[in-house]
Amino acid sequence: MMRMAVWFFAALLALPAFAQTEAPGKLIERVSLDMLNTLQKEGAPKGKKEIMALVEQRVLPNFDFVRMTALATGLGWRSATPAQQGLLVEQFRTLLVRTYSTALTRYTNQTLEFQPERKSEDGSKALVRSLLKQPGAPALTIDYKMATTPGGWKIYDVAIDGVSLVTNYRDSFAEQVRTGGIDGLVKMLTDKNSQLASEDT
Repeated sequence: MMRMAVWFFAALLALPAFAQTEAPGKLIERVSLDMLNTLQKEGAPKGKKEIMALVEQRVLPNFDFVRMTALATGLGWRSATPAQQGLLVEQFRTLLVRTYSTALTRYTNQTLEFQPERKSEDGSKALVRSLLKQPGAPALTIDYKMATTPGGWKIYDVAIDGVSLVTNYRDSFAEQVRTGGIDGLVKMLTDKNSQLASEDT
């Protein structure tokens, strides 16, 4: 999961909220390249706290965390109360922020190529594919699944070399729900976030 996160954020990185009126492919391409250039500049933020602030400000507004959490939780999401769902979204969001902020501190000089976006027949969903090229290693395909929302285009899943971020979490989430229920899943995420927070100090 950490390796997946490293390449995911090296490719996606930052999507400013003001760009929501752009076509999904153009949005991902423009802002991904902009962030890659930002990280390559002298004096670019490299510390964990600086990166987390950057992620909070520029990345998170462009994700549909409710949809992501529901997909990752699977059938268990339907049995959760609204309060439990809120806690799950909060803790899953926090986990992704910390995981990906750690990944960004390990950024090295990758380059990106983009393919034309593919939209669903009704135009409500889009798939944006990019190719991440890295020195001394095979290139990775990165697929962004996006959907229209009242707030514009939002990302609800990312697949790296065919491995879905949401699906990758779904297996462990489902196992936790089977053994400890929704409250057990909330506790697992909370404990994991507390552990990661202690490692930052």
